[in-house]
Amino acid sequence: MKRNKAILALEDGRLFEGRAFGAEGERFGEVVFNTGMAGYQEVLTDPSYRGQIVVMTYPLIGNYGVNAEDAESRSLWLEGFAVKELCRIPSSWRAEGNLDSYLADHGIIGIEGIDTRAVTRHIRDAGAMRAVISTVDTDAASLVEKARKSPGLVGRDLASQVTCDAPYEMGGGDGLRVVVLDFGVKLSILRSLIRAGCTVIVVPARTPAQEILRLDPDGVLLSNGPGDPAAVTTAVGTVKALLREKIIPVFGICLGHQLLGLAMGIRPPRGESSGEGHRDGTHPHHRPESRLLR
Repeated sequence: MKRNKAILALEDGRLFEGRAFGAEGERFGEVVFNTGMAGYQEVLTDPSYRGQIVVMTYPLIGNYGVNAEDAESRSLWLEGFAVKELCRIPSSWRAEGNLDSYLADHGIIGIEGIDTRAVTRHIRDAGAMRAVISTVDTDAASLVEKARKSPGLVGRDLASQVTCDAPYEMGGGDGLRVVVLDFGVKLSILRSLIRAGCTVIVVPARTPAQEILRLDPDGVLLSNGPGDPAAVTTAVGTVKALLREKIIPVFGICLGHQLLGLAMGIRPPRGESSGEGHRDGTHPHHRPESRLLR
């Protein structure tokens, strides 16, 4: 099957030409890379990737297909998806569809056949930058200019675009009551709290502190999410108000941790996240205590 050409253009003039898959069109975002060897569906459905074009460094993507169980949210949030090689015929008993159709159904543009590790090396050294992914414009100068004029992530409250519309409850165990401020929370986080026996009450990102306290929580979780934490000004005010109460623990993940820092007067080194464009899961490392004491 013949595939249309697709181009990934960066604001500094670098271009990467490949083949289109998924949806057709043109989208803008900050280009970042993910080094996970698996979990591409989790990446696609993670609201933290709103406003970003994600490059996967692992060379073969799509080999186990997609399924409803692995989705981290109700939709796909990223602006574009770049892979070295797309697998169109998945092999897994859990597969309910293939990656190509999954992106097309959700209106997400994919590009394959580019040197994803060259992209990764470039943005690792030069820093995450604005980019455009297009299947409709093949003019290099035009695309680079469009990338330069795109909004980027700094100063944008993207959490308001991915948060829930109304509060909802999950779990119902006999353990602690945890209120989750939803800046783009992943389902796996909520499931982990439920497995620990918690009752989870998820509330929209703009929920004020007094409304949260009326829910009588044992703790408040500030969730992961996309964009620039400094732009989520309402949430920073909410966290400050919660901290002044000094009656319940407040803890955060990813964007939520940055918001907690901002509420305490600590400013992250960059507007939205790590400057080298690296996105991936974190893994604990154990260092024997005897070595620390030497």
